[in-house]
Amino acid sequence: MTTLRLDSLKANAGARRRKMRKGRGIAAGQGASCGFGMRGQKSRSGRPTRPGFEGGQMPLYRRVPKLKHFTTVNSKEFTVVNVAALNELKTGSTINLDTLVKSGVVTSPKHPLKVLGNGELKVKLTIQAAAFTTTARNKIEAAGGTCEILD
Repeated sequence: MTTLRLDSLKANAGARRRKMRKGRGIAAGQGASCGFGMRGQKSRSGRPTRPGFEGGQMPLYRRVPKLKHFTTVNSKEFTVVNVAALNELKTGSTINLDTLVKSGVVTSPKHPLKVLGNGELKVKLTIQAAAFTTTARNKIEAAGGTCEILD
């Protein structure tokens, strides 16, 4: 068994074929027009068109939107509430989306609840939500409350 070394590497048999010699007569297989047909833009010497050219049609790289404001394919939608809005609730109570709707803090509960960290919290609460921002979690725990993540 031979060891694999850089100086012993070579291509498999038949992997590297000779380049087709075009325009060297009909016996060579690609004589005269060399497989390019007879006349027209694509039969001339040199590259016939630039990369991305689509015959005058608006090319793909000009049709697609550029850089900003792409819509996320599977974006997560949340019903958001800031920490400052929770100060009006009773101390020591358990808060979730249903209790926020009953208390009138949230008016349209279409999506799961996410708590944001804008404002200050002075009330100790147990909050059940789908997501918390880092600042919201820190402010809730600093006020003596707890954060519970729901699925």
